[in-house]
Amino acid sequence: MGRVLGLDPAGPGAAVTSTPGPELEERPRGRRRLPLRLLAVAGVVLVGVGILAAAGLQGSLVYYRTPTELLADASLQGDRVRLGGLVVQGSVERTGEGVRFELTDGVTDVAVVNSGQPRGVFQEGQGAVVEGRLGEDGVFRSDVLLVKHDNEYRAPVDGTGRPAEDSG
Repeated sequence: MGRVLGLDPAGPGAAVTSTPGPELEERPRGRRRLPLRLLAVAGVVLVGVGILAAAGLQGSLVYYRTPTELLADASLQGDRVRLGGLVVQGSVERTGEGVRFELTDGVTDVAVVNSGQPRGVFQEGQGAVVEGRLGEDGVFRSDVLLVKHDNEYRAPVDGTGRPAEDSG
């Protein structure tokens, strides 16, 4: 005979037990927590990578102090810093070991001694960034010299090596 709803096949008075069907089964709890744990670990890893990237970039940013800022902050003396400004007219003196000159921000001048000969477009009145340390004597000793220059190229005229003047 077929099974009739509401009647227990074990007979009247028997203990009734029920087993849920597949649609009512509970999912194991560990399965639901796995994505949460995975998200937490991924979040921690991303934060760690972000911190490392920021720390790495901080040292490579081209940030420099002006002569006024450098001399105003006594805590910078002896620390490796970048100093930027204009090369003072008439201050460039080439030596056997390098070059001496002064950098200015228009307010303060700082004497610079750079080891090694500058290349290319280094000249008076031009912007420059040097990297090194400020000595107790007030002289900035540099081993890196970066020259700021105009990015406009003007071809030499008549083989003189001098740029052509703007005709327009």
